[in-house]
Amino acid sequence: MPKVFYTQPDGAVKVIDGTVGDSVMSTAVRHGVAGIVGQCGGTLSCATCHVYLDPAEMDNFAEPTEDEDDMLECTASDREDNSRLSCQLTLSDGIDVHVTVPDEQV
Repeated sequence: MPKVFYTQPDGAVKVIDGTVGDSVMSTAVRHGVAGIVGQCGGTLSCATCHVYLDPAEMDNFAEPTEDEDDMLECTASDREDNSRLSCQLTLSDGIDVHVTVPDEQV
């Protein structure tokens, strides 16, 4: 069972046991993680699930699609090289995920 580590802007960390096949965003919303809004429900039509993925884990996920890349230009917090939309990060068996929630989403 993969674990997702959500680090808040103040440094607090919330660890959640995820379900293989679920997204980092849906896991956050289901467990009330502060700062992950997921306004569009994961349809890749907003940027309210923006996170900073641990750079060491970038290779665990496919590169952002053109649509995700376009949406990352609309984030409320500054985009970084490790910015991802958490709705596009799918949990896999045996792979833990560490993300940092930005200061603001909207």
